[in-house]
Amino acid sequence: MIKVAAVQMCSGVDPAKNAADMSRLVRDAAARGATYVQTPEMTGMLQRDRKAAREVLRGEADDIIVATAHGLAAELGIFLHVGSTAIARDDGKIANRSFLFAPDGRLISTYDKIHMFDVDLDNGESWRESSAYEPGGVSKVVELPFAKLGMSICYDLRFPQLFRAQAVAGATILTVPASFTRQTGEAHWEILLRARAIENGAFLIAAAQAGVHEDGRETYGNSLIIDPWGKILARGGDAGEEVLVADLDLDSVVITRKKVPNLKNAREFVLEDVTVSDADRGAGGVAV
Repeated sequence: MIKVAAVQMCSGVDPAKNAADMSRLVRDAAARGATYVQTPEMTGMLQRDRKAAREVLRGEADDIIVATAHGLAAELGIFLHVGSTAIARDDGKIANRSFLFAPDGRLISTYDKIHMFDVDLDNGESWRESSAYEPGGVSKVVELPFAKLGMSICYDLRFPQLFRAQAVAGATILTVPASFTRQTGEAHWEILLRARAIENGAFLIAAAQAGVHEDGRETYGNSLIIDPWGKILARGGDAGEEVLVADLDLDSVVITRKKVPNLKNAREFVLEDVTVSDADRGAGGVAV
């Protein structure tokens, strides 16, 4: 049994203020007994003005969120998972990067978001994450003392093969820190998260950004902690800060995977593309 927390935030354009907000919320989570705490995607800054964002971006060694999280993990004796923050790379590009710290403050692992959010929504919103960020290419499963933990960020949620690979590699806790738009969140957030938990028989922790941000964007919130059967253990609201705490009975992963052993029962297969010839089509081009 382990107590975990998902920290919901409404990050603004000032990294120093966001670091202070993160510190306050993480302390609250630790005070409530959480030994693993996760913050959302872009904990350090949500800024649509890319020129203004680049002026305050720093490398990993000088980033205020990284430094603050390092100190918090060591001070509070917790595993602290910064869902992500924007990091200036040495090559001049930007990484959307997660950080996982140990209870002694040591950096255990980083993860760069693999899938870029390049979409045009029907409400007029258009996003081109790939125009500013360099995608990662390595999925991460981290062996912690209590479980193997799979790392992902936001839009990765829509690529089930990533989570299946992590589960096959032994992950029993999946993570999806996010900054989902309100439109996509209302349509798909809960459905996709519960599906990833159910199809992999794993716990899933998803700390989210929530509300109307300083840069004008609106995020969906509804941070979730889900068990391997798809049951919601804790849920955040749709706006503003919250700290969600839940107890994870890790034995339930074994029990769930025995009930529905789809990871074990999966088989390799060949995909055959069958083309219907013109001779086999009926009137109007309909196959008969």
